[in-house]
Amino acid sequence: MSILDADFMRLAFATGAVVGVLAPAVGFFLVQRQMSLIGDGIGHAAFAGVAAGYLLNVSPVAAALVAATTAAVAVEWLRGRYGAAGDQALALIFYTGIAAGVVLISAAGALNANLFAFLFGSILTVTHSDLALIASLGAVGLGVIALLYRGLVAVSLDSEGARVSGLPVTLLNVVLAALAGVTVAVSMRIVGILLIAALMVLPVISAGRLAASIRSTIVLSMGIGLVSVLAGLTISYYADLAPGGAIVLLTAAVTVATVGLGAVRQRA
Repeated sequence: MSILDADFMRLAFATGAVVGVLAPAVGFFLVQRQMSLIGDGIGHAAFAGVAAGYLLNVSPVAAALVAATTAAVAVEWLRGRYGAAGDQALALIFYTGIAAGVVLISAAGALNANLFAFLFGSILTVTHSDLALIASLGAVGLGVIALLYRGLVAVSLDSEGARVSGLPVTLLNVVLAALAGVTVAVSMRIVGILLIAALMVLPVISAGRLAASIRSTIVLSMGIGLVSVLAGLTISYYADLAPGGAIVLLTAAVTVATVGLGAVRQRA
């Protein structure tokens, strides 16, 4: 039996392809801004959204999307309006999100296998409607990055210089924060809330060791993310492993290999 004979695997591969490309594309700008761990903070807010979805009997994915995007924008708002350091703003969202999630899950009585699918990812839970939503949001996210590419790069590399040159820095920061929130929400079913930050960051680190320009770093990181997701799903299917963990471990192995290769090239 071929791996693609199973409908849930076809859905997982299609959804994973979107996630594998979108996560590193957004993650590149976060890494450049030294906010690599924002995915963790937003992930905990998404967890609270999932819990709220169960409590209110609405779609957990939709609730997580709202919560994650709101949290990401809130981090940027705190940094921009009150001068709060990035790590302090993240800490506030991090702990508030996880605490709210625990309370709401307890209130909803939803501590079950479905919840763990959101936390760690599960290829069995991806539906056709999930694929349609994730593909649509992924296309919008990549389209926004392509449209605002120069501005996002300028803000990520030199925020003050971009402001002096007349770019709408605040707006671009909010857009990037919203993209991070959307990425976390659409990635839950494949990688899981607790592991999505790795897929946003590790391919970028790997690509940075090999690529020679900003554009090539983004493209290569997207390629690494895509291959890691597809290969990780394949391994998890045949070895009966957790897909999210398999994907992240494979991505981490690639990162270690590229870091080692980069060190060898520097010595040479």
